Amino acid sequence: MRLNQATDYAFRAVLYLAQLPTGEVVEAQAIATQECIPIRFLLKILRLLTKAGIVDSYRGVGGGYALARPPVEITLLDVLVAVGGTLQINRCLVDAEFCSKQGPSHCPVHRALGSIQETLIQEFKRYNFAQLAGNLPGSRKKQPGPYGRELPHTGAK
Repeated sequence: MRLNQATDYAFRAVLYLAQLPTGEVVEAQAIATQECIPIRFLLKILRLLTKAGIVDSYRGVGGGYALARPPVEITLLDVLVAVGGTLQINRCLVDAEFCSKQGPSHCPVHRALGSIQETLIQEFKRYNFAQLAGNLPGSRKKQPGPYGRELPHTGAK
């Protein structure tokens, strides 16, 4: 199992938006610049996140993007699914026809992998973007990120 580049960029874009004050709208270019995401790729990701109800898109003067829901209601799994990612650790967990042991009921490896995959799904559900941003509603605090790196806040208005 490996998360693709679109998933990584989507996580970073949503995290960026989660660090903004509630309802603040930011241009895609600001997200792209801050998160080092190619703008064309980011726009495709933002369309998928908008379609999934994670991000709202605003047109016109002062337009841009904002979270559609509070960060506490958006999980890593929500974002992963929105951009078409999967937590498929083996093909046989999706399609039993790929099993070389005449189906899942005869394969202890299938059962073990199924259990591991379910654990992964639950872990991706467990983490929401309020936790990841280290914020409370309306907070602009910088919090330590993974590996001790500080998660910067730079809001564009």
